[in-house]
Amino acid sequence: MEGRLSRTVIVFLLLFYIGCKCLASDLEATQRVTLKIDASPSLARKIPDTLLGVFFEEMGRGGAGGLWAELVSNRGFEAGGPNTPSNIDPWLIIGDDSSIFVETDRTSCFSKNIVALRMEVLCNDCPAGGVGIYNPGFWGMNIEDGKTYNLVMYVKSPRTARLTVSLTSSDGSQNLASVTITVAGKSDWIKMEQKLVAKGTNRTSRLQITSNKKGVVWFDQVSLMPSDTYKGHGFRNGLVSMLLDLKPRFLRFPGGCFVQGGWLRNAFRWKETIGPWEERPGHFGDCWNYWTDDGLGYFEFLQLSEDLGAAPIWVFNSGMSFDNDEVDTAAIAPFVKDTLDSLEFARGSPNSSWGSVRAAMGHPEPFPVKYVAIGNEDCGKKFYNGNYLKFYNAIREAYPDIQLISNCDGSSGPLDHPADLYDFHVYADAKTLFSMKNTFDKAPRSGPKAFVSEYAVWKTDAGRGTLLASLAEAAFLTGLENNSDVVEMACHAPLFVNDDIEKKWNPDVIVFNTWQHYGTPSYWMHMLFRESSGAVLHPIAISSSSSGNNSLAASAITWQDSDNSSFLRVKIVNFESVAVRVTISTNGLEASIDVQRSTATVLTSSNVMDENSFSNPNKIVPVKSQLFEAAAHMQVTLAPHSFTSFDLALDSSKLGTLVGREDECLMSQL
Repeated sequence: MEGRLSRTVIVFLLLFYIGCKCLASDLEATQRVTLKIDASPSLARKIPDTLLGVFFEEMGRGGAGGLWAELVSNRGFEAGGPNTPSNIDPWLIIGDDSSIFVETDRTSCFSKNIVALRMEVLCNDCPAGGVGIYNPGFWGMNIEDGKTYNLVMYVKSPRTARLTVSLTSSDGSQNLASVTITVAGKSDWIKMEQKLVAKGTNRTSRLQITSNKKGVVWFDQVSLMPSDTYKGHGFRNGLVSMLLDLKPRFLRFPGGCFVQGGWLRNAFRWKETIGPWEERPGHFGDCWNYWTDDGLGYFEFLQLSEDLGAAPIWVFNSGMSFDNDEVDTAAIAPFVKDTLDSLEFARGSPNSSWGSVRAAMGHPEPFPVKYVAIGNEDCGKKFYNGNYLKFYNAIREAYPDIQLISNCDGSSGPLDHPADLYDFHVYADAKTLFSMKNTFDKAPRSGPKAFVSEYAVWKTDAGRGTLLASLAEAAFLTGLENNSDVVEMACHAPLFVNDDIEKKWNPDVIVFNTWQHYGTPSYWMHMLFRESSGAVLHPIAISSSSSGNNSLAASAITWQDSDNSSFLRVKIVNFESVAVRVTISTNGLEASIDVQRSTATVLTSSNVMDENSFSNPNKIVPVKSQLFEAAAHMQVTLAPHSFTSFDLALDSSKLGTLVGREDECLMSQL
């Protein structure tokens, strides 16, 4: 029986190699390593269903002008602050100061966002096309031929006014869509709604509002949304699709530093981000230095979690800004009540005070919030422990099933306060993060589990998203897999970045502009881990003929696809600049390998600092190939600086040792 259950499976894969040539002439492996997998059922361990998810923070313009599909920037004219006159950037005028005068005032019909725009047309004989205002959106609006765009704006005029609302090219020369609106002369604000159907495509369009008639018109809350957002929920389809492909098991939101604010006055306030979008005041995110109208608010994050099939993880403010001010524990009670209100909004019945607000927004069913993080990176601050306990006790009493996450690191010793999970953040150079694959090997095996809620390679090694960064992160992830008895969840940071902003955090997982998007190598690396959540982990051991070799990181799981076919997946990172020859052996595998259904996938490139880009978005993507031969006591040769994933199809109806030969050439074409 032992002989039947013990076998050796080796596969050679050479990326970007076409034609049948001998191995020795193409890759010269200088390292020889043995990788042993013990697939005995007694040693197998289920990985948490929640292991891998995504983290969204409003940074890098990832939400406003990105995931959130609103096309108008500063739609309520609030970004310049409550004092008027104020800056209306990026709105600009069409005409000159002899024909038009524009200023902000405090005449809005919305009590929470009182600033409106007053436009006075001065000319009796206005230029052809009229004078007015325009908004370029977030570095241009992507308008596509045949698509419908929903316009909503609030206007008022003491006299009847005729306005032309158009979608044009950035210089106004190309008209893509146009509609004429008559504003009845009265003192009350009027909500105007129109559909604009594009007759042409322009990636850097603008929305403009013009008039040919002398008079005064006020504007507020001018919105333009594509009609085809994801499930009609306001999310940009292409970016949501990228997230869905990752199969995230949770969504952590809304930050990050965005939760705290550089000052508490600029922190994320969930109550200001719910209800009708017109009534949301918006706020200045001073950690990342830009205004957001909070169209993407607390409700939308919960909705996005549901759309992704991911558990929502709500990170709330613990009474502390990022680095300037904090609330004394003696005065934290209002913050605690505010958090309890947020949970009632998410989980309460439609008849509860805050649950009824959610129901009025179109979602009578509760959202299943079962994880909350008490603050973000607040551990060590003067009042954190005291504040934490106030939140912990109140939430535990009201919602005993909610898992509470501490900001304090429990990986090297016990916490001094109760928690279900603890936050672990790491940003490091590639070599350091690679070496941290063993970080949780000696973590306490009892007590709170780890939530590695922010990790990434950054600075010089990161570039704009390099292969090197993805390899180090992959190695770190294999370590989290191997320690998933104490690591409950993990997610990379940041998630999105708009390529047009000047100041960027690098690397990000997904890069976009007005109409394009691509995944960095880190995104594609994560694709090879997306079946790990809920899979079965098997112990591995790596040994080398050369002492001190530490260039590999690996993990092994068994998982099932949608057809309930089972696979043994072996993931190996080669962090060396030379090829490595690995002998892979398995023990205790209760099935044979079906070679014809087995595959190998490789992520690599000719230069470890290579990146993807809009001009070459698929420069570094996983390349998958069928395995045609496998034999006992064969070897795998890993390309330099590569991440390889072998999916070996299991056939439990055929038990027995694989029989074969070591071919002179194992792969004729990739």
